Amino acid sequence: MTRRIDPYSVRLFVSAARAGSIVRAAEQEHIAPSALSRRLADLEHAFGTPLLVRSPRGVALTDAGRLVFARGVKLDDDLQALVREVQSEGDEVRGTVRLYANMSAVIGFLPERLQRFMAQYPGVTVLLHEEDTRDVIRACLDDRADVGVGVEAPVPAGLVSWHFESDPLHVVLPAGHALAGEAAIGFAQALAHPLIGVHQGGALDRSLHERAEALAIRFAPTVSVSSFDAVCRMVEAGLGIAVVPQSATAAYAGTSRFVRRPLAEPWAARNLNLYALRRTPQPRATQALIDALCG
Repeated sequence: MTRRIDPYSVRLFVSAARAGSIVRAAEQEHIAPSALSRRLADLEHAFGTPLLVRSPRGVALTDAGRLVFARGVKLDDDLQALVREVQSEGDEVRGTVRLYANMSAVIGFLPERLQRFMAQYPGVTVLLHEEDTRDVIRACLDDRADVGVGVEAPVPAGLVSWHFESDPLHVVLPAGHALAGEAAIGFAQALAHPLIGVHQGGALDRSLHERAEALAIRFAPTVSVSSFDAVCRMVEAGLGIAVVPQSATAAYAGTSRFVRRPLAEPWAARNLNLYALRRTPQPRATQALIDALCG
Protein backbone atom coordinates (compact mmCIF):
# COMPACT_ATOMS: atom_id res chain seq x y z
CA MET A 1 0.00 0.00 0.00
CA THR A 2 1.33 3.46 -0.94
CA ARG A 3 1.63 5.76 2.06
CA ARG A 4 1.36 9.53 1.99
CA ILE A 5 4.71 11.36 2.10
CA ASP A 6 4.63 14.86 3.54
CA PRO A 7 6.91 17.19 1.47
CA TYR A 8 7.58 19.36 4.52
CA SER A 9 8.86 16.33 6.40
CA VAL A 10 11.12 15.53 3.44
CA ARG A 11 12.51 19.08 3.64
CA LEU A 12 13.18 18.66 7.38
CA PHE A 13 14.86 15.32 6.71
CA VAL A 14 17.15 16.93 4.12
CA SER A 15 18.03 19.69 6.62
CA ALA A 16 18.79 17.16 9.36
CA ALA A 17 20.96 15.10 7.00
CA ARG A 18 22.89 18.18 5.89
CA ALA A 19 23.35 19.46 9.44
CA GLY A 20 24.17 16.04 10.89
CA SER A 21 22.09 17.04 13.90
CA ILE A 22 18.40 17.30 14.71
CA VAL A 23 19.01 20.25 17.05
CA ARG A 24 20.99 22.25 14.45
CA ALA A 25 18.42 21.44 11.75
CA ALA A 26 15.62 22.60 14.06
CA GLU A 27 17.40 25.93 14.58
CA GLN A 28 17.86 26.38 10.83
CA GLU A 29 14.24 25.49 10.04
CA HIS A 30 12.82 27.46 13.00
CA ILE A 31 10.96 24.53 14.51
CA ALA A 32 11.19 22.89 17.92
CA PRO A 33 13.60 19.89 17.98
CA SER A 34 10.83 17.70 19.42
CA ALA A 35 8.50 18.62 16.54
CA LEU A 36 11.22 17.97 13.95
CA SER A 37 12.03 14.62 15.55
CA ARG A 38 8.36 13.60 15.38
CA ARG A 39 8.25 14.57 11.70
CA LEU A 40 11.30 12.41 10.97
CA ALA A 41 9.82 9.44 12.83
CA ASP A 42 6.58 9.81 10.84
CA LEU A 43 8.58 9.94 7.59
CA GLU A 44 10.47 6.76 8.49
CA HIS A 45 7.17 5.09 9.31
CA ALA A 46 5.77 6.14 5.93
CA PHE A 47 8.77 4.62 4.13
CA GLY A 48 8.72 1.58 6.39
CA THR A 49 12.45 1.70 7.14
CA PRO A 50 14.96 3.74 9.19
CA LEU A 51 16.47 6.65 7.30
CA LEU A 52 18.79 7.96 10.03
CA VAL A 53 21.16 6.44 12.55
CA ARG A 54 20.82 8.47 15.76
CA SER A 55 23.60 8.75 18.32
CA PRO A 56 24.77 11.26 20.95
CA ARG A 57 27.10 12.68 18.27
CA GLY A 58 24.24 13.45 15.86
CA VAL A 59 22.60 11.68 12.94
CA ALA A 60 23.94 9.79 9.91
CA LEU A 61 22.20 8.39 6.84
CA THR A 62 21.30 4.76 6.38
CA ASP A 63 21.48 3.27 2.86
CA ALA A 64 17.77 4.02 2.42
CA GLY A 65 18.36 7.47 3.86
CA ARG A 66 20.97 8.26 1.19
CA LEU A 67 18.44 7.43 -1.52
CA VAL A 68 15.73 9.56 0.09
CA PHE A 69 18.22 12.40 0.61
CA ALA A 70 19.22 12.50 -3.07
CA ARG A 71 15.62 12.48 -4.26
CA GLY A 72 14.51 14.76 -1.42
CA VAL A 73 16.91 17.56 -2.39
CA LYS A 74 15.49 17.60 -5.92
CA LEU A 75 11.91 17.35 -4.65
CA ASP A 76 12.34 20.30 -2.29
CA ASP A 77 13.99 22.42 -4.99
CA ASP A 78 11.16 21.64 -7.40
CA LEU A 79 8.50 22.44 -4.82
CA GLN A 80 10.10 25.75 -3.87
CA ALA A 81 10.32 26.69 -7.56
CA LEU A 82 6.66 25.78 -7.98
CA VAL A 83 5.69 27.96 -5.00
CA ARG A 84 7.58 30.93 -6.47
CA GLU A 85 5.91 30.46 -9.85
CA VAL A 86 2.45 30.21 -8.33
CA GLN A 87 2.95 33.24 -6.08
CA SER A 88 4.08 35.31 -9.03
CA GLU A 89 0.77 34.63 -10.81
CA GLY A 90 -1.22 37.79 -10.09
CA ASP A 91 -1.49 39.97 -7.01
CA GLU A 92 -4.43 38.35 -5.24
CA VAL A 93 -3.51 37.00 -1.82
CA ARG A 94 -4.96 33.54 -1.19
CA GLY A 95 -4.53 30.78 1.32
CA THR A 96 -5.32 29.71 4.87
CA VAL A 97 -3.81 31.28 8.00
CA ARG A 98 -3.92 29.41 11.31
CA LEU A 99 -4.38 32.00 14.07
CA TYR A 100 -4.07 31.04 17.75
CA ALA A 101 -5.01 33.69 20.32
CA ASN A 102 -5.59 33.99 24.04
CA MET A 103 -8.97 34.75 25.55
CA SER A 104 -8.57 38.52 26.02
CA ALA A 105 -7.39 39.00 22.43
CA VAL A 106 -10.33 36.96 21.11
CA ILE A 107 -12.97 38.94 22.99
CA GLY A 108 -11.36 42.37 23.07
CA PHE A 109 -9.49 43.05 19.86
CA LEU A 110 -9.72 40.42 17.12
CA PRO A 111 -13.37 40.32 16.00
CA GLU A 112 -13.46 43.73 14.28
CA ARG A 113 -9.91 43.48 12.98
CA LEU A 114 -10.54 40.06 11.49
CA GLN A 115 -13.74 41.30 9.88
CA ARG A 116 -11.84 44.15 8.20
CA PHE A 117 -9.03 41.81 7.15
CA MET A 118 -11.36 39.24 5.63
CA ALA A 119 -13.25 41.95 3.76
CA GLN A 120 -9.94 43.19 2.32
CA TYR A 121 -8.65 39.69 1.52
CA PRO A 122 -11.64 37.52 0.56
CA GLY A 123 -9.29 34.85 -0.79
CA VAL A 124 -7.79 34.22 2.66
CA THR A 125 -9.37 31.88 5.21
CA VAL A 126 -8.49 32.50 8.87
CA LEU A 127 -8.79 29.50 11.22
CA LEU A 128 -9.02 30.95 14.75
CA HIS A 129 -8.29 28.85 17.85
CA GLU A 130 -8.53 30.16 21.43
CA GLU A 131 -5.71 28.95 23.69
CA ASP A 132 -3.75 30.06 26.75
CA THR A 133 -0.64 32.12 25.95
CA ARG A 134 1.72 29.19 26.70
CA ASP A 135 -0.16 27.04 24.22
CA VAL A 136 -0.25 29.87 21.66
CA ILE A 137 3.54 30.13 21.72
CA ARG A 138 3.97 26.35 21.65
CA ALA A 139 1.63 26.10 18.64
CA CYS A 140 3.78 28.65 16.79
CA LEU A 141 6.97 26.75 17.64
CA ASP A 142 5.43 23.45 16.51
CA ASP A 143 4.18 25.00 13.26
CA ARG A 144 0.57 24.34 14.20
CA ALA A 145 -0.09 28.10 14.15
CA ASP A 146 1.04 30.64 11.55
CA VAL A 147 0.31 33.63 13.81
CA GLY A 148 -0.23 33.77 17.56
CA VAL A 149 -1.58 36.46 19.88
CA GLY A 150 -0.85 36.27 23.59
CA VAL A 151 0.50 38.02 26.66
CA GLU A 152 3.96 39.53 26.24
CA ALA A 153 6.57 36.91 27.15
CA PRO A 154 10.24 36.14 26.45
CA VAL A 155 10.50 35.16 22.79
CA PRO A 156 11.84 31.61 22.30
CA ALA A 157 14.51 30.98 19.67
CA GLY A 158 12.95 30.58 16.27
CA LEU A 159 10.07 33.01 16.88
CA VAL A 160 9.64 36.70 16.18
CA SER A 161 7.18 38.98 17.97
CA TRP A 162 5.52 42.35 17.52
CA HIS A 163 3.54 44.57 19.90
CA PHE A 164 -0.18 44.04 19.33
CA GLU A 165 -2.15 45.92 21.99
CA SER A 166 -2.01 47.26 25.53
CA ASP A 167 -4.49 45.50 27.81
CA PRO A 168 -3.87 46.63 31.41
CA LEU A 169 -5.41 44.87 34.37
CA HIS A 170 -8.47 46.35 36.07
CA VAL A 171 -10.50 45.45 39.12
CA VAL A 172 -14.22 44.77 38.55
CA LEU A 173 -16.54 45.34 41.48
CA PRO A 174 -20.29 45.24 41.97
CA ALA A 175 -21.91 48.66 42.31
CA GLY A 176 -21.91 49.75 45.96
CA HIS A 177 -18.79 47.75 46.90
CA ALA A 178 -16.62 49.14 49.72
CA LEU A 179 -13.77 49.83 47.26
CA ALA A 180 -15.96 51.48 44.64
CA GLY A 181 -14.96 54.97 45.82
CA GLU A 182 -11.26 54.38 45.12
CA ALA A 183 -9.76 55.95 41.98
CA ALA A 184 -7.44 52.94 41.64
CA ILE A 185 -7.07 49.77 43.70
CA GLY A 186 -3.89 48.14 44.92
CA PHE A 187 -3.53 44.38 44.68
CA ALA A 188 -3.20 44.03 48.47
CA GLN A 189 -6.50 45.92 48.84
CA ALA A 190 -8.19 43.56 46.40
CA LEU A 191 -6.80 40.50 48.17
CA ALA A 192 -8.52 41.61 51.38
CA HIS A 193 -11.90 40.89 49.74
CA PRO A 194 -13.46 37.73 48.29
CA LEU A 195 -12.11 37.18 44.78
CA ILE A 196 -13.38 35.50 41.65
CA GLY A 197 -10.69 33.56 39.75
CA VAL A 198 -10.59 32.87 36.03
CA HIS A 199 -9.07 30.07 33.93
CA GLN A 200 -7.24 28.22 36.68
CA GLY A 201 -3.65 27.56 35.58
CA GLY A 202 -3.80 30.14 32.79
CA ALA A 203 -1.38 33.04 32.31
CA LEU A 204 -3.40 35.54 34.37
CA ASP A 205 -4.10 33.04 37.15
CA ARG A 206 -0.40 32.12 37.43
CA SER A 207 0.61 35.79 37.46
CA LEU A 208 -1.82 36.69 40.24
CA HIS A 209 -0.66 33.74 42.35
CA GLU A 210 2.96 34.87 41.94
CA ARG A 211 2.17 38.50 42.78
CA ALA A 212 0.21 37.49 45.87
CA GLU A 213 3.04 35.24 47.01
CA ALA A 214 5.46 38.18 46.68
CA LEU A 215 3.19 40.09 49.08
CA ALA A 216 3.12 37.08 51.44
CA ILE A 217 -0.66 36.95 50.96
CA ARG A 218 -2.50 33.85 49.86
CA PHE A 219 -4.40 34.13 46.57
CA ALA A 220 -7.44 31.94 47.20
CA PRO A 221 -10.44 32.76 44.98
CA THR A 222 -13.79 31.87 46.49
CA VAL A 223 -15.02 30.90 43.02
CA SER A 224 -13.04 30.01 39.87
CA VAL A 225 -14.64 30.00 36.42
CA SER A 226 -13.36 29.43 32.90
CA SER A 227 -14.30 32.64 31.07
CA PHE A 228 -14.39 36.40 31.55
CA ASP A 229 -18.13 36.65 30.97
CA ALA A 230 -18.68 34.12 33.76
CA VAL A 231 -16.35 36.14 36.03
CA CYS A 232 -18.42 39.27 35.49
CA ARG A 233 -21.66 37.39 36.17
CA MET A 234 -20.21 36.21 39.50
CA VAL A 235 -19.19 39.78 40.34
CA GLU A 236 -22.62 41.05 39.36
CA ALA A 237 -24.20 38.51 41.70
CA GLY A 238 -22.09 39.82 44.59
CA LEU A 239 -19.90 36.74 45.03
CA GLY A 240 -16.67 38.74 44.95
CA ILE A 241 -14.48 41.07 42.92
CA ALA A 242 -12.09 40.16 40.12
CA VAL A 243 -8.82 41.23 38.50
CA VAL A 244 -9.25 40.96 34.74
CA PRO A 245 -7.88 42.64 31.58
CA GLN A 246 -9.43 45.93 30.50
CA SER A 247 -10.66 44.24 27.32
CA ALA A 248 -12.82 41.90 29.40
CA THR A 249 -14.27 44.72 31.49
CA ALA A 250 -15.19 46.62 28.33
CA ALA A 251 -16.88 43.55 26.84
CA TYR A 252 -18.74 42.24 29.88
CA ALA A 253 -18.83 44.87 32.65
CA GLY A 254 -19.89 48.04 30.88
CA THR A 255 -23.19 48.66 32.67
CA SER A 256 -24.19 50.58 35.80
CA ARG A 257 -24.23 47.31 37.76
CA PHE A 258 -20.41 47.30 37.72
CA VAL A 259 -17.61 49.55 38.86
CA ARG A 260 -14.28 49.30 37.02
CA ARG A 261 -11.06 50.63 38.49
CA PRO A 262 -7.41 50.39 37.34
CA LEU A 263 -5.21 47.99 39.27
CA ALA A 264 -2.64 50.30 40.88
CA GLU A 265 0.46 48.16 40.31
CA PRO A 266 3.39 48.66 37.89
CA TRP A 267 2.97 45.09 36.63
CA ALA A 268 -0.67 45.73 35.74
CA ALA A 269 0.50 47.39 32.49
CA ARG A 270 -0.11 44.21 30.51
CA ASN A 271 0.74 43.97 26.81
CA LEU A 272 -0.31 41.54 24.11
CA ASN A 273 2.13 40.47 21.37
CA LEU A 274 1.92 38.81 17.99
CA TYR A 275 4.10 35.71 17.54
CA ALA A 276 5.16 33.83 14.41
CA LEU A 277 7.90 31.50 13.24
CA ARG A 278 10.93 33.36 11.90
CA ARG A 279 10.53 32.86 8.15
CA THR A 280 11.96 34.94 5.31
CA PRO A 281 9.76 35.63 3.56
CA GLN A 282 6.57 34.79 5.37
CA PRO A 283 3.81 33.24 3.22
CA ARG A 284 1.85 36.07 1.61
CA ALA A 285 -1.40 35.38 3.45
CA THR A 286 0.43 35.15 6.79
CA GLN A 287 2.32 38.39 6.17
CA ALA A 288 -0.90 40.14 5.15
CA LEU A 289 -2.54 39.14 8.46
CA ILE A 290 0.51 40.19 10.50
CA ASP A 291 0.54 43.58 8.76
CA ALA A 292 -3.19 44.04 9.32
CA LEU A 293 -3.02 43.16 13.02
CA CYS A 294 0.08 45.27 13.64
CA GLY A 295 -1.58 48.18 11.86
